[in-house]
Amino acid sequence: MGKGFDEYASEYDAWFLENKNVLESEVKLVAATLPKEGNILSVGCGSGLFEKILREDYGIDIRNGVEPSASMAAIARKRGMTVIESTAEDFDYLNGVYDTVLFNGCPGYINDLNLVIKKVYEALPQGGRIILVDIPKESSYGLLYNLAKALGTWEHPLLEGVKPSNPYPIELVNVANWRTTAEKVEMLEANGFKNIDFMQTLTAHPMYTNDVAEEPTAGFCSGDYVAIIAYKL
Repeated sequence: MGKGFDEYASEYDAWFLENKNVLESEVKLVAATLPKEGNILSVGCGSGLFEKILREDYGIDIRNGVEPSASMAAIARKRGMTVIESTAEDFDYLNGVYDTVLFNGCPGYINDLNLVIKKVYEALPQGGRIILVDIPKESSYGLLYNLAKALGTWEHPLLEGVKPSNPYPIELVNVANWRTTAEKVEMLEANGFKNIDFMQTLTAHPMYTNDVAEEPTAGFCSGDYVAIIAYKL
């Protein structure tokens, strides 16, 4: 997981900065799921771009992160974060230290997501929450990304006229494993999480999601970026 992002760390940041409305829509979604207080851990924090925007524009201060890519972690540290270089599977979630554990955009890059969910549940205090945010496999983005992955390129007749004008780097698409919303809910429930809720954004077709920044809405049926929030009760 980390190796691909080491090689494409700057490209990852550049893609989000070039797709500013997509970035704003996704940040709005993440912000809507997070408390203003408490100790939040961001797993797969990448370059710390989201955390920087959340801190500066939404007053949500996330300073602690976990990231397997050394190149990404270095950028995040420059943005004010304390980052431990580790995979989500190997990290020790420190019993009772964090009351919210956020996985923003990274569940599709975690090989053993069930193990990670189990470890988070064991470490969270009563009332703590886990937040899984990413592209559902069944969504428009998920279907397009998996088609591009199967083809090994965005430059194919099957994708002509239906792909975004500035698609996500194929190198990062190739190493992802997106799961359905149902799969993630099943893992959460199997590991004891309760009161599962959903929020979504990027409800337009992928060709048009960068036209306008969206406000998040409840549910998961029409969004290409979905947050699943679940609690340890």
